[in-house]
Amino acid sequence: MANTQLLGLFQDPQNVADAMGELKGDGFPVEDLDIYSGCPFPEGSFGEHDPEHRLFIFPLVGALIGFAIGLLWTAGTQISYPLVTGGKPLLSIPPMTVIMYENTMLGAIIFTVLGVLFESRLPKRDLGLYDERITEGYIGILVDCPEERASAAEGLMKTAGAEEIKKA
Repeated sequence: MANTQLLGLFQDPQNVADAMGELKGDGFPVEDLDIYSGCPFPEGSFGEHDPEHRLFIFPLVGALIGFAIGLLWTAGTQISYPLVTGGKPLLSIPPMTVIMYENTMLGAIIFTVLGVLFESRLPKRDLGLYDERITEGYIGILVDCPEERASAAEGLMKTAGAEEIKKA
């Protein structure tokens, strides 16, 4: 059972919201419906699925790794090359905190950038079904459905006011 993709092109945002409601009402899962738009609309304007993300985990893990590297780096250097000066302790905490802080921030930033790329699923090799008119003001609804349900989705989008429907 192979899936097919349909891209319905609309000009009126109200028609898009109506089509999304009809598609969801007919049993199409919200995870298989996606909105393409060249202009910004508030999240949830068309009743689209709000995907779950784990982006907050990446900076936390990066910060912990950066802190551990900073601690090992500073403490390891001072223990490997001991320089006892005037009876002071071997591990000097105030200078170590600067290096540990900088490594913590560097790790958090690097992992945040990697997390954004990972959660965005970038880079994409295959962009899938798309139409250039979306950048000119059209709004597209991408439906990923089984082939036997494609005609139902196409009919629902046409009754909601789709100007054109592309198949892939």
